[in-house]
Amino acid sequence: MAVTKSLIAALIALLFVSSVLATADVPFIVVHKKASLNRLKSGSEHVSVSIDVYNQGSSTVYDVSLSDDSWPQDTFDIVNGNTSKSWERLDAGGLLSHSFELEAKSKGMFYGVPAIVTFRIPTKAALQEAYSTPILPLDILAEQTPENKFEWAKRLLARYGSQISVITLIALFVYLLITPSKSSAAKASKKKR
Repeated sequence: MAVTKSLIAALIALLFVSSVLATADVPFIVVHKKASLNRLKSGSEHVSVSIDVYNQGSSTVYDVSLSDDSWPQDTFDIVNGNTSKSWERLDAGGLLSHSFELEAKSKGMFYGVPAIVTFRIPTKAALQEAYSTPILPLDILAEQTPENKFEWAKRLLARYGSQISVITLIALFVYLLITPSKSSAAKASKKKR
């Protein structure tokens, strides 16, 4: 009996502590990383990277630092921006964005790793870490087959076929209303004689 009372007391204490911790002001950092390839007319390929840092929690974080060192220098050159960035603070419900652009040097598949965001919470002495979402594999400088014009037309027709047919019918109807018929033109010429 004494054991069950102590277990119930421990369970109640655990529920009380967990409810206090659940309502405490804590940040919840979400980091989203996106990368897209842009083929230039010169034949080179640029990689545009954007990283969004969200604070979905209920308290402000300080000394926010973003580092994305997953881009090897023997494969990429930095064209615009930096792969790291620091901010003084990120308020609750806030968003910080950072972007940079790289130029690919070599051909092949690239598998990136998540970016790392470190931040400080006023109630804890140690720096906290958050990792970004991973990016999909990038096929850098891949051979692109020339697109067949008929395939392009088929896709366009499949997507917008019903709209094109309605517009064509309306245009044909307007054309018929505007242009005079041959019989009315012949009647008008007979009346003038």
